[in-house]
Amino acid sequence: MPFGSPVANTVTAAGTNASCAPNDHNVAQAGNDGISSVIWSPNNNYLVSTNWDGGVRCWEAQESAGRIQALPKAQVNHEGAAPVLASCFSPDGSTVFSAGADKAVRMWQLGQQPPNGIPQQIGVHDQPIKSIGFLPASNLVVSGGWDNKLKFWDARQPNPVGVIDLPERCYSLDVRGNLMAVATAGRHILAYDVSGEPREHSRKESPLKYQTRCIACFPDTTGFAVGSIEGRVGIHYIQKVAGKDSFAFKCHRKDNQVFPVNGISFHPYGTFATYGGDGVVSFWDKDHKQRLKGFPSINRTISCANFNAQGNMFAYASSYDWGKGSSYYSQGMPNEIYIHHVLDEEVKPKGKKSGSRK
Repeated sequence: MPFGSPVANTVTAAGTNASCAPNDHNVAQAGNDGISSVIWSPNNNYLVSTNWDGGVRCWEAQESAGRIQALPKAQVNHEGAAPVLASCFSPDGSTVFSAGADKAVRMWQLGQQPPNGIPQQIGVHDQPIKSIGFLPASNLVVSGGWDNKLKFWDARQPNPVGVIDLPERCYSLDVRGNLMAVATAGRHILAYDVSGEPREHSRKESPLKYQTRCIACFPDTTGFAVGSIEGRVGIHYIQKVAGKDSFAFKCHRKDNQVFPVNGISFHPYGTFATYGGDGVVSFWDKDHKQRLKGFPSINRTISCANFNAQGNMFAYASSYDWGKGSSYYSQGMPNEIYIHHVLDEEVKPKGKKSGSRK
């Protein structure tokens, strides 16, 4: 299926699909407000979510013969039930770092229950924190805030070990190996070499015309993908790769409606998923410019999603993303997490097909 092709929108008799595929597992106890992130441990199948209700929740997922179960394991909460907006794991999978509207960077060591159920604060910004990541080379946590700062934290020290001024508020950041990509307001995109002390590699304007919603580094660290509120994704190389050029494509559109791309998640194969305000998940192959799989819309916003480290499970959250503010929120809106069993044929590159758009 070529890039930009619409996805068939099949619905149940009730008018909506509860999940992208019929056998996707509905995760119990997913929270009482919008789900802002879902992440997987890098070395086992622990799934962690963060919510606007202040909760950070953990499940253990198991897959057998294509069937998935996720058992609730533990929960902690940010102070004052402040919305939690972002999370990441340490490389060994033992620790979850989270951040949000309480302006704090917090650390939760799995298997331990912190005092009062509030994870330890290891850092702070002057404004809410929108994104967080872990730098494996230096063993530091990086946080990006609406105070136009990147701050770098050693969990053993109360003060940041480094601060970088950004041109605008941080909207999204991602770390993969020695590459960190940061997207800010004003459509600024910055790439950093984080093999040692963070060093700015490049600074550019987004290739997309409208506000950036998300950014994700390629697994091979040769570049990144960026998504906008205008249903478009840009594929950008920061290193020259033979036979590959930067490009952009349209997605998450239906008829004359345009929806935001809420996130981009890469599979270990190097293919990737996009998900958005239209309730659609699509799997893509950037190297051959093909859509590999398009799921029918669930007609509810998909706010966040991620593949597990093995690539056989894909967790996605159906909840309000607050993109249109409080006036569009209503009590009783569902906040659900599903896990899809990923088939190889859904995500494995198929090679170039005739008729695919270049």
